[in-house]
Amino acid sequence: MASSLKDQMGLLEPPEQHHTALEYISRILMEEDRALLQYNDDHPVLIQAQQSLAHVISSSSSSDDSTINKDDSTINKDDSTVTNASTTRPCSDSNMLFSWDGTSVVCSTTRAAAVVQHNWSSLASMSFLTGMVEASNLLPRNHSSLVVFKTDRRPQVSVSRASKLMAMTEPEEELHLQEMMNRMMLNDCEVSRQEMDDLHAAIKDEAAARRKTRQRRQVDLQALLVRCADTMMVDDHHGAVELVEKIKQHASPTGDATQRLAYYFAQALEVRLARTASLLVVHRWYLTVKMPSSSVIDFLKAYRLFVTTCCFKKVAFTFSNRTIYHAAAGRSRLHIVDYGIRFGFQWPGLLRLLAAREGGPPEVTITGIDLPEPGFRPASYIEKTGHRLSNCARELGVPFRFQAIAAAKWDNVHVEDLLSIVSDPETVLVVNSIFRLEMLADDSVVVDTRASPRDVVLGNIRRMRPAVFTLGVVNGFYGSSFVRRFREVLFYYSAVFDVLDATMPRGSKQRLVLERDVLAPFLLNIIACEGQDRTDRFASYKQWQIRMQRAGLRQLPMDREVLRAVRDMVKKNQYHKDFVIDEDRQWLLQGWKGRILYAHSNWVAQDD
Repeated sequence: MASSLKDQMGLLEPPEQHHTALEYISRILMEEDRALLQYNDDHPVLIQAQQSLAHVISSSSSSDDSTINKDDSTINKDDSTVTNASTTRPCSDSNMLFSWDGTSVVCSTTRAAAVVQHNWSSLASMSFLTGMVEASNLLPRNHSSLVVFKTDRRPQVSVSRASKLMAMTEPEEELHLQEMMNRMMLNDCEVSRQEMDDLHAAIKDEAAARRKTRQRRQVDLQALLVRCADTMMVDDHHGAVELVEKIKQHASPTGDATQRLAYYFAQALEVRLARTASLLVVHRWYLTVKMPSSSVIDFLKAYRLFVTTCCFKKVAFTFSNRTIYHAAAGRSRLHIVDYGIRFGFQWPGLLRLLAAREGGPPEVTITGIDLPEPGFRPASYIEKTGHRLSNCARELGVPFRFQAIAAAKWDNVHVEDLLSIVSDPETVLVVNSIFRLEMLADDSVVVDTRASPRDVVLGNIRRMRPAVFTLGVVNGFYGSSFVRRFREVLFYYSAVFDVLDATMPRGSKQRLVLERDVLAPFLLNIIACEGQDRTDRFASYKQWQIRMQRAGLRQLPMDREVLRAVRDMVKKNQYHKDFVIDEDRQWLLQGWKGRILYAHSNWVAQDD
């Protein structure tokens, strides 16, 4: 459906922008490693391998300096500037591909790619390079590393040699899929009415069959789960093992919501009990062996079904995109800093809104910040996000630039890096983060008087003084105590599994994939991991409000027109009646049957 301007209330008619992005989202998910796992930095074998590889890489880099500068990229001897066909930018000390503790290997993205390209013609070098890349996946990531990638609206011209190497190694079918994905992004890929009718019919048929064969449950699985957590808390290992086995006898990955919930909770408890080895080793073994990932096609279908049947993502994107659209009104340039861009699910919808703006779209720049990938090219998937968004913007006629920052510690991303291209007063700056700041460590894991990474990032956002900071958070309070955290997680995910039970058939293969490949890894991390290993640390939206104010940010009043647009979108798409859209303390709330699951609000820097 093409977007059209409406005079009523000065708003755009809410387009089906998220249906437009459904195939985009699914296609992007193909490229994700299901878990970016950390490794033991202190293991002697890894340290030895790290030092050996560092020496080889350093030697290769120095020996090939005289032969690198042959193509369209030129590298100065001091590595202070990297120049290619379309961009010239400084390469500071922080713009490094590798920087490991104990061994210093400084290598710009362009230099590394040029070394690879130079040696590609040699079969022996290629074989060695393959082994080196595979071994690099085992090396620890230095949390201070930062990789910067930039592109304009023609990514094939503006990216470094690294992306050219990537293009050579991608299978031909991958390129065809990419072209197909670009076309889908520009069309309204709505789920057909027939498909939705079939889905609802399957749910009704299953409900009718259950009424005829309804059996009384013999055990209270949630009570057993709580008992198991209590038993583990008092170090009764034998008793906890017995309870886990009893839970597994009554749980099922294909049963009702409670049975499915218990099945994955039991797996997480089993991992926690198996702490004779490194917890992260057991964690990875469960993800790769006990819970193998689905085929690409199955995963794509599952995510598409989730976005279609559950309103959570669409509400989040509608709220944020409309806020940004209004902030950019009358301005010729828009710069978005996105903490946790991942695969850019949100932005095709906004680009479509801006393309239909009266008077023409602004020039859009997106700076995407996310975690580096393990391996030789830590910014690879963020680069691919930039390519896709560039292609989308080109087809929509929106001037577009993209800058990617891969950083293991977001609190080490300096404000100066983010504001390097926002000196023009005609540029409106916006900061965005949807459900990603929870991965930042909070005060519970800070051992000294330093500010927590969560507070540092919020302080950096205040220093940027954006026109608006749009924030989406998961509304959950998971305290430091294991038992308290377990009870909260059980309460929260009971609602999540109930959402899926009400909106998807129990026999749906796509639902099974969602629960096993998306929800189960979260449960595994929250329940089985402690300390720095636990990366998901949720807080209630009221706690976030206090933290934001403490960081020097001021909450903006709820935009009534945006709120109305969100409600209209939910009503128009005829979502389940038990989805909740509410408002409290200038927060937009999303929930299920009275349980608030997500919250959204807008902020600016307080006046000095």
